[in-house]
Amino acid sequence: MRVINDLRELDEQPAPSVVTIGNFDGVHLAHQTLLRRVVEVARPQGLQAAAITFEPHPIKILSPDHAPKLLTPLPRKVELIAATGIDLLVVLPFTRELARQSPLEFVRRALLDPLHASSVHVGPNFRFGYRQSGDTEVLEELGNQEGFRVEVVPMLVIRGDRVSSTRIRELLAEGHVHKANRLLGRPFSARGPIVAGMGVGRKHTVPTLNLAPIEEQLPKVGVYVTHTVLAGVAHDSVTNVGFKPTFGDHRLTVETFLLDFSGQIDESDMEIKFLYRLRDEMKFQNPAILKVQIQEDARRSLKFFRLLKQYGQRPNGSGSQLIGSSGR
Repeated sequence: MRVINDLRELDEQPAPSVVTIGNFDGVHLAHQTLLRRVVEVARPQGLQAAAITFEPHPIKILSPDHAPKLLTPLPRKVELIAATGIDLLVVLPFTRELARQSPLEFVRRALLDPLHASSVHVGPNFRFGYRQSGDTEVLEELGNQEGFRVEVVPMLVIRGDRVSSTRIRELLAEGHVHKANRLLGRPFSARGPIVAGMGVGRKHTVPTLNLAPIEEQLPKVGVYVTHTVLAGVAHDSVTNVGFKPTFGDHRLTVETFLLDFSGQIDESDMEIKFLYRLRDEMKFQNPAILKVQIQEDARRSLKFFRLLKQYGQRPNGSGSQLIGSSGR
């Protein structure tokens, strides 16, 4: 997949394109459906399958105080979009100048002149142009006027939940990672450098790996069954998202304990995939009591993984059926 940040990077006479537009934060199942639909339409016609997204998120420019925490930073979003088969990803820098374009200006400057769009595919809530004055009806009118076809892909609903980035954020904020995973089509994850902790775990409880602070979305404070990926290998693990209240006031940390693992960790980065929420974070009277609780968390997590292997289920949201009570 080719990735560009400026439409002027395209050839003067590019191949006609089938195009979709969106923020694609999370690249969840509805996004994947839309992106694969573009590929499905483009391939038989020998056309280019193209997607346009924006960096940063438009709300971060237009209303910074209300900007959501991202589900996927840009490098991860690019990886996930590439996996759908898209040929060209245009990452447009979102600026106030871009925000002031009318729907017609945007269509001509982003879709027609540079990409020669033959068809444009969007979701039902698609809005564009100055003050979001354009919607799917406006896009269809412009398509009739400017000579391109418009397809609105229906809203995707899974077990009563509309699949959207907003809904996934809500579920994560409530700690319902298994439900969020269902809408994502994969485990929600956080990735970044491994950093040195304060040595509390190694001294008082169990040794852990600490994730460097990140700006993206995290699940609700608590303890989770996870997979921790090091050098491409997933290790069964238990992860705490929280403030370490037993040891005083600390900044929010993400620390993971690898189950049934021994040896040296040489990797500098890790990815933590959240599978199921075990319990709230709690303040214990002393580290010894906390250590007992961590051992119980490990026992329940090992049971989760045994059942997962026994039933051959993928860890994408089915965990609540395997482990029972959340232990809150």
